[in-house]
Amino acid sequence: MVSTDYLLRAVWDEEPPATARAALQTCVLRLRRLFAKYGISATTIEAVPGGYRMPNDTGTLDLVLFRSLVTQAQDTATPASDRAEELYRLRGALSLWHGTPLANVASRMLQRDAVPVLEQERLRVLERVCDLELAAGNCHQVLVDLYETARRHPVRERFTEQLVEALYRTGRQAEALAECRTVRERLRDELGVDPGAGLRRLELAILRAEDLGAPAAPALPAAPALPALPSGQPPRHGARLLPVPGFAGREADRRMLAARLTATGGPRLTVVSGAPGIGKSALAHQCAYEVQEAFPGGVFTLALTRPDGTGVSAEEARGQLPGPGGGRRLVILDDASGAGQVRGLLPATGDASVLVTSRRGLAAVVATHGGTVHRLDVLGPAEAQGLLAGLVGDERIGAGTPAAARLARVCGHFPLALRIAAGRLLTRPGLSVADCAAWLAEDPPARLALAEDPRLSVPEVFGQALAALDPEPRAAFLRLGALDPEAPFTEAGSDSVLEQLVDAGLLEDGPPATPYRMHEFLRIYARWFAGGRLETVVAAPR
Repeated sequence: MVSTDYLLRAVWDEEPPATARAALQTCVLRLRRLFAKYGISATTIEAVPGGYRMPNDTGTLDLVLFRSLVTQAQDTATPASDRAEELYRLRGALSLWHGTPLANVASRMLQRDAVPVLEQERLRVLERVCDLELAAGNCHQVLVDLYETARRHPVRERFTEQLVEALYRTGRQAEALAECRTVRERLRDELGVDPGAGLRRLELAILRAEDLGAPAAPALPAAPALPALPSGQPPRHGARLLPVPGFAGREADRRMLAARLTATGGPRLTVVSGAPGIGKSALAHQCAYEVQEAFPGGVFTLALTRPDGTGVSAEEARGQLPGPGGGRRLVILDDASGAGQVRGLLPATGDASVLVTSRRGLAAVVATHGGTVHRLDVLGPAEAQGLLAGLVGDERIGAGTPAAARLARVCGHFPLALRIAAGRLLTRPGLSVADCAAWLAEDPPARLALAEDPRLSVPEVFGQALAALDPEPRAAFLRLGALDPEAPFTEAGSDSVLEQLVDAGLLEDGPPATPYRMHEFLRIYARWFAGGRLETVVAAPR
């Protein structure tokens, strides 16, 4: 029942005429005659005490049909196999909408109170439809819906999250990051707030070149959430890999790894080792993307270290490895903490090719199981500037300019530090490259960190590597930071201790072929950690 008072306010707002009740009765009578004229006999307007009532069902009112289809879709939403049916019903429900509801109804009260509620009903269903399309892998198709909707409803961040996710999953990383920047600027300018946690997590995942895993499709009416990005995430089966955002350079490394991974009859184990933050995981995932056609059985990624630096147990990891069959496969064991962890998993990988990334050289693994070890070095100056340009944009970075070269040098040409610097530039559109480089150069180890994620923090990542050492090599590492670069490294520790630092990725090379070598960025971190005086790192290159 709709009360007479409500109808009077709907028609005349707060100033009904003295004859309003009589005029309302006349309106009802005219509606009844119109219904009869057009044969709408199933719908009648009944006068009841206090107001009027109009019985409706799915055959007479599209709003009732819309809600019925949504309810039916929810009832089929539990089993994954019914998602196609759910999507079909929800698409049918949305097809009932034609433009803005009540657009031809001149009632300020209804436009203020009723129309927003109806629009929210439609938007909740559209969110669900986009989630289902993403979960089905229809990222290209759903972009048509999301481009328009995200722009018409900029403060409804879930649509922007879906748009950014769809762009990222279709290989358009630069566009995805540009959308993040656009919505951040709009929210700050119009509302004075920052984007929500979901969009921030997604932006960080793109900057880290994370594999988002299988898209989630949360049920109505709960607000959709970004798929979690935990380490130890189950491998993806059958999904096509995407290139790593902003990846630049490493051409010789990529060619070498591609040849080893796709070779037939050779060792099936390849280890990529190197310093923390030097880009081992990014290189592994980029190479996997480039050679995936050689592995019709699929490429499977298993992270062996959690975000807090603790390792995943071999038993837990074995339960997430893919079973045999389906053709030649590639398994990536990412960020292995030691030889024991990898040795416990290799038998479970069957005949798959295995690519392991680890700070440690894993000599004990290749000595017992065969394979090759590739030691990764820092990026070259041009490659480092290329990474920045790929993430932030060529126009803003100005690759080849003194400011870009200085920023790359402040970051020690370490991919981790470069991605953090790019994140800072992306979240501060008014910050120039030169000012960013100057600010970071004042205290690189402390300032190269993004508060939202410990994995994008130089102190956290380097600190985890340092904490994993025994006391003696840890002390030797800190002494190396204070040591004169021309002094022999044996002044900081014995050969056996220095070899432990090499194995941990904190020192390079070593006897008998070459003398030991320490990345300058790691030396700066060691001095900073030990509390020593930090020297500038922005002097002209020698």
